[in-house]
Amino acid sequence: MPVVDISASAEDFKADPYAFYARLREAGPVHQVVFSADEAEPSWMVVGHEEARRALNHPALSKDWRTSGKFPDALDNAVNSNMLESDPPHHTRLRRLVAREFTARRMEGMRARVQQITDELLDAMAAGPERGGDLIETLAFPLPMTVICELLGVPDLDRDRFRYWSNEIVAPAPGASNEKAHRELGLYLAELIEAKAGDPGEDLLSALIRTRDEGGDSLSHDEVIGMAFLLLVAGHETTVNLISNGVRALLAHPEQLASLRGDFEGLLDGAVEEMLRYDGPVQHSTYRYARESLELGGTVIPAGVSVLVSLAGADRDPARFADPDGFDIGRAPQGHLAFGHGLHFCIGAPLARMEGRIAIRSLLERFPGLAEDPAAGPPLWLTGGLMRGVTRLPLRW
Repeated sequence: MPVVDISASAEDFKADPYAFYARLREAGPVHQVVFSADEAEPSWMVVGHEEARRALNHPALSKDWRTSGKFPDALDNAVNSNMLESDPPHHTRLRRLVAREFTARRMEGMRARVQQITDELLDAMAAGPERGGDLIETLAFPLPMTVICELLGVPDLDRDRFRYWSNEIVAPAPGASNEKAHRELGLYLAELIEAKAGDPGEDLLSALIRTRDEGGDSLSHDEVIGMAFLLLVAGHETTVNLISNGVRALLAHPEQLASLRGDFEGLLDGAVEEMLRYDGPVQHSTYRYARESLELGGTVIPAGVSVLVSLAGADRDPARFADPDGFDIGRAPQGHLAFGHGLHFCIGAPLARMEGRIAIRSLLERFPGLAEDPAAGPPLWLTGGLMRGVTRLPLRW
């Protein structure tokens, strides 16, 4: 099987990865790829929808990089003690303990506050003298950042410092290491959790510190740090791109935007699901490691290799979705993979969906003349291959 070098057309790939995934799918659902010409060995990328669903929940694919044998010199950090970087039975235990506190009731209890934060941000946008600006700076970033910080009980977190840490972790510059950001955020969270343990509140972080299951099991100090890290980073970064990518899609399809404006009650939920499918916030999963050989879509993936599941590629698979490159907010739900699948399905999906629905509807209702800024210039895409989105979204409102 030939190895595909994505770096050979890096700029084209950033602007439109979907054409690239389409070409791969035409040749088969599984491929070997490298993201730079000097990579020591290729990864195996899954781009077919059915194969992606299988890979996301396949017992032969491990999420624990510490047992993969690929990083003998890597230093473990407390932030790595989280569900995303673990396998059963450890993952099962962590998810059970976290799910006791990360409940639908707690998330639903945030609805009024999410709406209030959104309205305050829109008020500030409306009061600005320019009647326009960067939607990421004014709404898409501060909304989920404020929500997740208040949910966890860290309202005083320096937002600029956290944004730097988060960007370095999920969208590092090509060839850059994010170890420094991991270390600094881990130290900050350790101090925060120590303070919370001494003076607990009603927030989620305090609940995670004190939670116990029926057998008396609880999260260790490092596990609380790991879960706080995962919830903080994943809990805001994906929603930033859900909102901004969704608005970009609506503005690029004015007939769909007009339909949504005409029937929020009937179309909003489906519109957000289509935004997630059409141009979702996470382009591919984090790495999995083949503990043994496995077969996907007629291709044998050997033991010991790294595997990436292309959520973006799978969600444009014509074998699963009719007219997959079309943006249709009336599309019947068909199980997109934007939040993953199986035992690692995103635990924060209900919160992200709620924030997306409130932000999109409130923005469109407040600003009927919302439009792209004609002087904005070409989009600046996020670096790295994990997240899908732009660094800024200049609009007129």
